[in-house]
Amino acid sequence: MIHPIVKYGDEVLQKQAATVTVFDSELRRLIEEMFESMYAAQGVGLAAPQIGISKRVAVIDITSGKDPKSKIVAINPEIIATEGKQTEEEGCLSLPGFRSSVKRPEKVTIRAQDAKGHEFTMRGEGLLARALCHETDHLNGRLFIAHLSALKREFILRKVRKMMKLGDW
Repeated sequence: MIHPIVKYGDEVLQKQAATVTVFDSELRRLIEEMFESMYAAQGVGLAAPQIGISKRVAVIDITSGKDPKSKIVAINPEIIATEGKQTEEEGCLSLPGFRSSVKRPEKVTIRAQDAKGHEFTMRGEGLLARALCHETDHLNGRLFIAHLSALKREFILRKVRKMMKLGDW
């Protein structure tokens, strides 16, 4: 089942998602549906709050489905180490049509759980590091615009509010 992507303005995107404590078939179904929804929206990462579910679950595939072995499921992820810096253009499925340069670590190590609840650590570089940070931010109630200057952030939010008033959001 493909879920609609929740857009900026929805309360679920602005609060910390709930820790996952039950690792069952319902969670595995949610993960499958998240991958389907992410691919349908042409994203490389998706956090459960982005489909309106306040759970600490994120899926990532920086190959956009081209390499099934590249699918990552991170449940209850925490960033435990960062290294270096990279500045690249970033967008978000919950803020469609908006992109901006965002500073992120070049390398990131996370600790998370898989779909069965087993803990693992993982290191990502470049785009994967960016995706791990971006999705973890979502689970903490933050969008990429939180990393922009106040001026750039306000410019984007002003455009979004205008679109909301016109019914285009």
